[in-house]
Amino acid sequence: MTHPRSSGLAGSVSALLGSPVLVALLIALGAAFALASAWYFQLVVGLAPCPLCLDQRLPYYAAVPIGLILALVGRTRPGVARWGLWILAALMAVDAGIAIYHAGVEWRFWEGPTTCTGTAPQVVTDIMAAIKTTRVPRCDEAAWRLFGISMAGWNALIALALAAIAVKGATARR
Repeated sequence: MTHPRSSGLAGSVSALLGSPVLVALLIALGAAFALASAWYFQLVVGLAPCPLCLDQRLPYYAAVPIGLILALVGRTRPGVARWGLWILAALMAVDAGIAIYHAGVEWRFWEGPTTCTGTAPQVVTDIMAAIKTTRVPRCDEAAWRLFGISMAGWNALIALALAAIAVKGATARR
């Protein structure tokens, strides 16, 4: 007789999250998807990223190779991979924090960095004159929304989900 928790979709998901190798791969793929989406919006759609958008990419850039390395290590040393999942969880939590901060700046809940939300101080040089003609995307203006949620908001949801998956994988019983 099978246990009700181990049958069907819930059982499959539970088995997936119990394997540090699969969880590490899932985090790496999720991070790669988030980066691919960001690059798609930048290169294909033409939405230039603001400084906070670029900051949100950094944890993903680290998570992809770390996740792949943990997937390889986890095949022979699952305990090491489980510890490594905590690193991935922390990276995704940091990314979620940056994204939540950015979404709050977009909604004007709090002030953002002056480098991308206000006017820069005036310095009289030829270089500064050239820089002034270059448009830096503002951090306090959402360039795109889906269902009222900006890209920063969607990134926060994705990063929180990946963090939760990493924690679940790190704490799953063997």
